[in-house]
Amino acid sequence: MTATDPGASALHADAVGTLTRWRPADQDQEQLRLDYLEHLHAQPEGLYRSCLPAHITASAAVVDPAAGRVLLTLHPKVGLWLQMGGHCEPGDADLASAALREAVEESGIPNLTLLAVDGRPAPAKLDRHQVRCTGKDRPENTHLDVQYIALAPAGAQALISEESLDLRWFDYDGLPELTDHSVRDLVARARRLTS
Repeated sequence: MTATDPGASALHADAVGTLTRWRPADQDQEQLRLDYLEHLHAQPEGLYRSCLPAHITASAAVVDPAAGRVLLTLHPKVGLWLQMGGHCEPGDADLASAALREAVEESGIPNLTLLAVDGRPAPAKLDRHQVRCTGKDRPENTHLDVQYIALAPAGAQALISEESLDLRWFDYDGLPELTDHSVRDLVARARRLTS
């Protein structure tokens, strides 16, 4: 996909619009928001894996608020329990669609919905992290992750995909040791936003 493709332009415009409208509550998130917008202004293809050394990604914490639980995947490359997520693809209409697609693919739960603010899906937080998504022998690159909250129906059953070593529901207060601060923060935000 190139910057002249209509799909790339629409997805890029949506990402700029989403991040322009979103107003985080704290200064660290605000600085990330501004950094992401700067990246998008400098990189017309800044949402795709091919944009190096950094690109926007989309993810979602899948939660079952009625049961007070979150679904996490044991990531095969990282070895940590993480939220569902990944790279934007040419068919994604917008960032929210990319996050929802990843959440459905990786959770096996077809009827997820993204938490909305004023009638439209809105990010819960942003996270910038280093990864080796181009290969373990390649230099690290940066994921500029836009993180959403995906609501699962009460009692939803997950189905593991080939992208995961394991897939499990965890109580909000019982997150696994093999996770990171970003996931713990995202789950805490999900808990607050859905209670």
